[in-house]
Amino acid sequence: MEEEEGLNLGKTYCVTGGTGFIGSSLVNLLLQNGYKVHATFRDPAKSIKLLSSWRGTDRLRWFKADLREEGSFDEAVKGCDGVFHVAASMTFDVDQQDNTEEYVQKNVIDPEIKGIISLLKSCLKSGSVKRVVLTSTISTLTGKDADGERRGFVDESCQTFVDQIWKNKPSGWIYSLLKRLSEDAAFKFASENGIDIVSIITSTVSGPFLTSYIPSSIQVFTAPITGDPRLLMILSNVHERIGSVAVVHTNDICRAHIFLMEHENAKGRYLCCVGSCALSELVERLLLHYSVNLQGCVHYKKNWMPSEVSNKKLKDLGFRFEHGIDDIIKDTVAACVECGFISPT
Repeated sequence: MEEEEGLNLGKTYCVTGGTGFIGSSLVNLLLQNGYKVHATFRDPAKSIKLLSSWRGTDRLRWFKADLREEGSFDEAVKGCDGVFHVAASMTFDVDQQDNTEEYVQKNVIDPEIKGIISLLKSCLKSGSVKRVVLTSTISTLTGKDADGERRGFVDESCQTFVDQIWKNKPSGWIYSLLKRLSEDAAFKFASENGIDIVSIITSTVSGPFLTSYIPSSIQVFTAPITGDPRLLMILSNVHERIGSVAVVHTNDICRAHIFLMEHENAKGRYLCCVGSCALSELVERLLLHYSVNLQGCVHYKKNWMPSEVSNKKLKDLGFRFEHGIDDIIKDTVAACVECGFISPT
């Protein structure tokens, strides 16, 4: 570790959304590996506990920044070698009367695109940023083709069909549309302006967490344990859309971010999951680590073979996962029991 820290002390990376689930874990891992970090946050009141936990290091600087404010990230990215853009809106739905294409485009999508373009302009202005790693989501992918037929294999090329999302408005449709269109806009702007950008497509991230709240992806992952009907429906919808549930450990998603930042041949979009399985299998594996009656999940057994969600592109580049699905379940259950989100068995 000391040798690694010596090698990394000259590098400075900015992490937007540094107090969120993935952002805070990424900041922590960067610091452990000896990097200097510029981390941004939007609301200091919600981040006091997390901010205070890192006061013992002089390799971390905090910056208040907001994607809705032009030029807000200028100071944060100044002098940085690279930027991890983790911050993002978590808008899933709007009121029924506001779900018209015109309203959503103007009030949800356009501000998000404007924010990410503003960040990229800050990167250009810095003169030091060599690469931007954009945190994307598996919500930008679909396990069905244009005719609605289920795919047996899902990879980075299986992007959601924007026109179908607008037409059908499935559960969580705004988030899928938001991430898909903002990512497209980021790659377009980067290409036109000579910015090196790489996207990491996160599957369902679960495991340890540093936030004082329970991250939404962990709430969804543990829905068969908590029995929350709304979260169970989200998990079921993920399974339906992709054809299986793809997962990745908190530590591995952060390691993959750093790997893609530093690998000279990284290019384009990379799907990050250690594996995938049918929801019924996930429930069975949860039972091995948490001995309760997971009611309400029996009906999730479907009459199709689960789709394989591929990590081939990332592994072909040289990345190796350290945590399998059972590690993810074990570490998630332990973290949720420790903070009181679920009861000990």
